[in-house]
Amino acid sequence: MHIVGPGRRRLLGPAELDASSVVANNAMNRGRRLRGYSRELGLNLTATLSGKTWLDLCCGEGHALAEGVIAGADVTGVDLVGHFAVPPAANLRLVVASIPGWQPERDYDLVTVVHGLHYLGDKLRVLTDIAGWLTEHGRFVANFDIASVEAGSPRKLLAALRSQGFGYDPRNRRISRTGPAVVELPYEYLGADDTAGPNYTGQPAVVSHYRA
Repeated sequence: MHIVGPGRRRLLGPAELDASSVVANNAMNRGRRLRGYSRELGLNLTATLSGKTWLDLCCGEGHALAEGVIAGADVTGVDLVGHFAVPPAANLRLVVASIPGWQPERDYDLVTVVHGLHYLGDKLRVLTDIAGWLTEHGRFVANFDIASVEAGSPRKLLAALRSQGFGYDPRNRRISRTGPAVVELPYEYLGADDTAGPNYTGQPAVVSHYRA
Protein backbone atom coordinates (compact mmCIF):
# COMPACT_ATOMS: atom_id res chain seq x y z
CA MET A 1 0.00 0.00 0.00
CA HIS A 2 1.26 3.46 -0.88
CA ILE A 3 0.21 6.73 0.75
CA VAL A 4 0.79 9.90 -1.28
CA GLY A 5 0.15 13.63 -1.30
CA PRO A 6 -0.60 16.25 1.32
CA GLY A 7 -3.96 14.62 2.00
CA ARG A 8 -2.25 11.24 2.58
CA ARG A 9 -4.41 9.46 0.05
CA ARG A 10 -4.24 5.67 -0.13
CA LEU A 11 -3.57 4.43 -3.64
CA LEU A 12 -5.68 1.61 -5.02
CA GLY A 13 -4.39 -1.68 -6.37
CA PRO A 14 -5.80 -3.38 -9.50
CA ALA A 15 -8.70 -5.26 -7.86
CA GLU A 16 -9.77 -2.24 -5.81
CA LEU A 17 -9.64 0.00 -8.87
CA ASP A 18 -11.72 -2.41 -10.96
CA ALA A 19 -14.39 -2.25 -8.24
CA SER A 20 -14.30 1.56 -8.03
CA SER A 21 -17.51 3.36 -8.95
CA VAL A 22 -15.46 5.85 -10.98
CA VAL A 23 -14.27 3.01 -13.20
CA ALA A 24 -17.22 0.61 -13.20
CA ASN A 25 -19.86 3.29 -13.71
CA ASN A 26 -17.94 5.37 -16.25
CA ALA A 27 -20.09 6.10 -19.30
CA MET A 28 -17.57 8.04 -21.40
CA ASN A 29 -17.53 5.56 -24.27
CA ARG A 30 -20.61 3.42 -23.75
CA GLY A 31 -22.72 4.29 -26.79
CA ARG A 32 -20.22 5.95 -29.14
CA ARG A 33 -20.47 5.17 -32.87
CA LEU A 34 -17.74 4.93 -35.51
CA ARG A 35 -18.15 8.55 -36.54
CA GLY A 36 -17.57 9.60 -32.93
CA TYR A 37 -14.45 7.43 -32.79
CA SER A 38 -13.12 9.11 -35.92
CA ARG A 39 -13.74 12.54 -34.44
CA GLU A 40 -12.12 11.71 -31.09
CA LEU A 41 -9.06 10.04 -32.63
CA GLY A 42 -8.54 12.32 -35.62
CA LEU A 43 -8.92 9.42 -38.06
CA ASN A 44 -11.30 8.57 -40.89
CA LEU A 45 -12.01 5.06 -39.71
CA THR A 46 -14.75 4.31 -42.23
CA ALA A 47 -12.27 4.88 -45.06
CA THR A 48 -9.33 3.00 -43.53
CA LEU A 49 -10.70 -0.12 -41.82
CA SER A 50 -11.31 -2.37 -44.83
CA GLY A 51 -9.13 -5.47 -44.60
CA LYS A 52 -7.57 -4.38 -41.30
CA THR A 53 -7.40 -6.04 -37.90
CA TRP A 54 -8.63 -3.65 -35.20
CA LEU A 55 -8.38 -3.90 -31.42
CA ASP A 56 -10.39 -1.45 -29.31
CA LEU A 57 -9.77 -1.36 -25.57
CA CYS A 58 -12.46 -0.06 -23.18
CA CYS A 59 -14.92 -0.53 -26.02
CA GLY A 60 -18.16 0.16 -24.13
CA GLU A 61 -21.31 -1.19 -25.75
CA GLY A 62 -19.49 -2.02 -28.98
CA HIS A 63 -21.60 -0.06 -31.47
CA ALA A 64 -18.55 1.40 -33.24
CA LEU A 65 -17.00 -2.05 -33.48
CA ALA A 66 -20.07 -3.49 -35.19
CA GLU A 67 -19.90 -0.62 -37.68
CA GLY A 68 -16.20 -1.41 -38.14
CA VAL A 69 -17.10 -4.95 -39.20
CA ILE A 70 -19.50 -3.51 -41.78
CA ALA A 71 -16.60 -1.34 -43.00
CA GLY A 72 -14.58 -4.51 -43.62
CA ALA A 73 -12.45 -4.88 -40.48
CA ASP A 74 -11.74 -7.90 -38.31
CA VAL A 75 -12.48 -6.50 -34.86
CA THR A 76 -11.76 -7.35 -31.22
CA GLY A 77 -13.22 -5.30 -28.38
CA VAL A 78 -12.22 -5.53 -24.72
CA ASP A 79 -14.11 -3.98 -21.81
CA LEU A 80 -14.05 -4.38 -18.04
CA VAL A 81 -17.81 -4.20 -17.54
CA GLY A 82 -19.03 -6.11 -20.60
CA HIS A 83 -22.31 -4.27 -21.16
CA PHE A 84 -22.20 -5.10 -24.86
CA ALA A 85 -25.19 -4.00 -26.92
CA VAL A 86 -24.15 -5.90 -30.06
CA PRO A 87 -23.72 -9.67 -30.50
CA PRO A 88 -20.37 -11.26 -31.30
CA ALA A 89 -19.91 -12.45 -34.88
CA ALA A 90 -17.34 -14.12 -37.13
CA ASN A 91 -15.33 -10.90 -37.42
CA LEU A 92 -16.30 -9.40 -34.06
CA ARG A 93 -14.90 -10.77 -30.82
CA LEU A 94 -16.04 -9.19 -27.55
CA VAL A 95 -13.98 -9.86 -24.43
CA VAL A 96 -14.67 -9.03 -20.79
CA ALA A 97 -11.32 -8.48 -19.10
CA SER A 98 -9.32 -6.15 -16.90
CA ILE A 99 -6.68 -3.90 -18.45
CA PRO A 100 -3.77 -4.17 -17.95
CA GLY A 101 -3.69 -7.92 -17.60
CA TRP A 102 -5.40 -9.11 -20.75
CA GLN A 103 -3.13 -10.27 -23.58
CA PRO A 104 -4.13 -10.75 -27.23
CA GLU A 105 -3.39 -13.82 -29.33
CA ARG A 106 -2.43 -11.83 -32.42
CA ASP A 107 -1.02 -8.49 -33.57
CA TYR A 108 -3.21 -5.68 -34.91
CA ASP A 109 -3.14 -3.13 -37.72
CA LEU A 110 -4.97 -0.65 -35.49
CA VAL A 111 -5.27 -0.34 -31.71
CA THR A 112 -7.49 2.36 -30.23
CA VAL A 113 -8.60 3.52 -26.79
CA VAL A 114 -11.31 6.19 -26.82
CA HIS A 115 -11.28 7.94 -23.42
CA GLY A 116 -10.55 4.61 -21.72
CA LEU A 117 -7.04 5.40 -20.51
CA HIS A 118 -8.58 7.98 -18.15
CA TYR A 119 -9.94 5.10 -16.03
CA LEU A 120 -7.03 2.65 -16.05
CA GLY A 121 -4.49 2.19 -13.28
CA ASP A 122 -1.08 1.39 -14.72
CA LYS A 123 -1.42 3.53 -17.84
CA LEU A 124 2.26 3.31 -18.75
CA ARG A 125 2.16 -0.48 -18.71
CA VAL A 126 -0.82 -0.38 -21.05
CA LEU A 127 1.14 1.83 -23.45
CA THR A 128 4.15 -0.49 -23.38
CA ASP A 129 1.90 -3.54 -23.88
CA ILE A 130 0.15 -1.97 -26.86
CA ALA A 131 3.48 -1.19 -28.52
CA GLY A 132 4.11 -4.94 -28.65
CA TRP A 133 0.71 -5.73 -30.16
CA LEU A 134 1.11 -3.79 -33.41
CA THR A 135 1.83 -5.21 -36.85
CA GLU A 136 4.82 -3.89 -38.80
CA HIS A 137 2.95 -0.79 -39.94
CA GLY A 138 0.26 -0.94 -37.26
CA ARG A 139 -1.11 2.25 -35.75
CA PHE A 140 -2.07 3.08 -32.18
CA VAL A 141 -4.13 6.13 -31.25
CA ALA A 142 -5.79 7.00 -27.93
CA ASN A 143 -7.07 9.89 -25.85
CA PHE A 144 -4.43 10.53 -23.18
CA ASP A 145 -4.18 13.26 -20.56
CA ILE A 146 -0.61 13.70 -19.37
CA ALA A 147 -2.02 15.25 -16.17
CA SER A 148 -3.49 11.85 -15.28
CA VAL A 149 0.01 10.47 -14.69
CA GLU A 150 1.82 11.65 -11.56
CA ALA A 151 5.45 10.71 -12.13
CA GLY A 152 7.38 13.78 -11.06
CA SER A 153 8.13 15.94 -14.09
CA PRO A 154 5.55 15.89 -16.94
CA ARG A 155 8.26 17.18 -19.27
CA LYS A 156 10.52 14.23 -18.47
CA LEU A 157 7.63 11.80 -18.87
CA LEU A 158 6.83 13.17 -22.32
CA ALA A 159 10.51 12.99 -23.26
CA ALA A 160 10.62 9.35 -22.14
CA LEU A 161 7.53 8.48 -24.17
CA ARG A 162 8.83 10.25 -27.27
CA SER A 163 12.21 8.55 -26.93
CA GLN A 164 10.34 5.23 -27.17
CA GLY A 165 8.52 6.18 -30.37
CA PHE A 166 5.27 7.63 -29.03
CA GLY A 167 3.90 10.91 -30.30
CA TYR A 168 1.80 13.23 -28.13
CA ASP A 169 -0.59 15.93 -29.30
CA PRO A 170 -1.10 18.21 -26.27
CA ARG A 171 -3.82 20.28 -27.91
CA ASN A 172 -6.08 17.30 -28.60
CA ARG A 173 -4.65 15.16 -25.80
CA ARG A 174 -3.88 12.19 -28.03
CA ILE A 175 -1.05 9.70 -27.87
CA SER A 176 -0.02 7.63 -30.88
CA ARG A 177 2.65 5.47 -32.43
CA THR A 178 3.27 3.51 -35.62
CA GLY A 179 4.91 0.09 -35.64
CA PRO A 180 5.82 -2.37 -32.90
CA ALA A 181 8.59 -2.09 -30.33
CA VAL A 182 9.77 -3.46 -27.02
CA VAL A 183 9.24 -0.38 -24.86
CA GLU A 184 10.87 0.24 -21.50
CA LEU A 185 9.98 3.28 -19.39
CA PRO A 186 11.92 4.28 -16.25
CA TYR A 187 8.95 4.36 -13.90
CA GLU A 188 7.68 2.11 -11.10
CA TYR A 189 3.91 1.94 -10.73
CA LEU A 190 2.68 2.72 -7.20
CA GLY A 191 -1.10 2.66 -7.54
CA ALA A 192 -4.13 4.66 -8.61
CA ASP A 193 -6.16 7.49 -7.10
CA ASP A 194 -9.86 7.50 -8.01
CA THR A 195 -10.60 10.59 -5.87
CA ALA A 196 -8.79 13.10 -8.10
CA GLY A 197 -12.05 14.48 -9.49
CA PRO A 198 -12.92 15.55 -13.05
CA ASN A 199 -10.32 15.74 -15.79
CA TYR A 200 -10.50 17.86 -18.96
CA THR A 201 -13.60 15.96 -20.13
CA GLY A 202 -15.54 17.10 -17.06
CA GLN A 203 -15.89 13.49 -15.85
CA PRO A 204 -14.23 11.96 -12.77
CA ALA A 205 -11.01 10.20 -13.76
CA VAL A 206 -8.18 8.14 -12.28
CA VAL A 207 -4.68 9.52 -11.64
CA SER A 208 -1.89 6.95 -11.88
CA HIS A 209 1.11 7.37 -9.55
CA TYR A 210 4.68 6.33 -10.36
CA ARG A 211 8.14 6.57 -8.87
CA ALA A 212 10.74 7.78 -11.36
